[in-house]
Amino acid sequence: MTMKLNRRTLLASTAASAGLACFGLPAAAAGRMATVIDGYPERSMWLVELSNFFLPEVNRRLEEAGLEVFDFQESYGGSIVNPRGVLEGLRLGLGDMGIVTTIFHASELPSQAIAAVTPFISSNAAIVARAIDEIANEFPDMREEFASENQVYLATGVVLDSYQMFSTRPINTLADMADLRVAGAGYNLRYLEGLDGAVGVRGGLTDFYNMVQTGVTEAAMLWPEAANTFAIAEVAPHMLRANLGSVNTKSLTVNADFWATLSPEVQAVLQEVAIDYRDRMAEVAMEQASVSEAAFVEAGGTITDLSDADRAAWAAAMPNIAQEWAQGLDDAGKNGSAMLDAYINKLIAAGETPARNWSTEA
Repeated sequence: MTMKLNRRTLLASTAASAGLACFGLPAAAAGRMATVIDGYPERSMWLVELSNFFLPEVNRRLEEAGLEVFDFQESYGGSIVNPRGVLEGLRLGLGDMGIVTTIFHASELPSQAIAAVTPFISSNAAIVARAIDEIANEFPDMREEFASENQVYLATGVVLDSYQMFSTRPINTLADMADLRVAGAGYNLRYLEGLDGAVGVRGGLTDFYNMVQTGVTEAAMLWPEAANTFAIAEVAPHMLRANLGSVNTKSLTVNADFWATLSPEVQAVLQEVAIDYRDRMAEVAMEQASVSEAAFVEAGGTITDLSDADRAAWAAAMPNIAQEWAQGLDDAGKNGSAMLDAYINKLIAAGETPARNWSTEA
């Protein structure tokens, strides 16, 4: 126990120094220290909202309730962990709370892939985010997976309105994607299966620019806000608006040991503000989509819409990765098929029309 406290103190001290340098925060502690981590740079949309909304709103509500506020020490951009290392970092107590990029952890967090394995249904971030958290509340699997990683799941984060295709050359039809090498992450690499010669190359959001620039790939699957943030128009100036769909790629979690030291009242505040943060991120994602597309064009990019017929053909050409995913969970004693049915029905009830109903079609 002593070792853990010493390590936390050392890390927090380092994080505090980094946070003061990066964010210009006052040196005096405002309350109970909590180290917040992510490996992505602070300019990432979800971290901007974490810094500017979630953290101060938590303290505002704590103060309003007469509870002790936090002295949040923000450590992003690899100062403690890299983008793929947040899950492990929070499990080990290198941070008290943070943003886990779930697409990197299909083995540890398989239930989190539910939106990723059901493309071509919804490009509405708010609808997808709410449906994911409803599934997390109705089925034990999602929360139990995080509990196995010594974490408490607070809320999902949908930071993208829809995956789109960004390429070095114009792509107007499915036929133009023949033999295309595409950078992607996680399940979206499987969206290319069934397309003539197209192949996915695994990478992370911070890698895509260099992957395209150096010719490792000719395209990348990401969303307009991220394309704008990471200057993708400089290397891939052609966007195919295919509306592959919104995906929950982030989860806000808390180290379980740290969580256990908090009073129920403080825990309730964190949970409440996490839901507001989830909805705010979805709203910002939708707002940023059109703004970012305009910025992409202003930066020299061009945008082409994939026809409805080609979009339907793309969905039909894919293997049914959703049923494969669900069966894998079923075989592990989880509720894969039930979660899949419930999730798609939630999207349909919210007004979405699937290009392919992954739960009922082979």
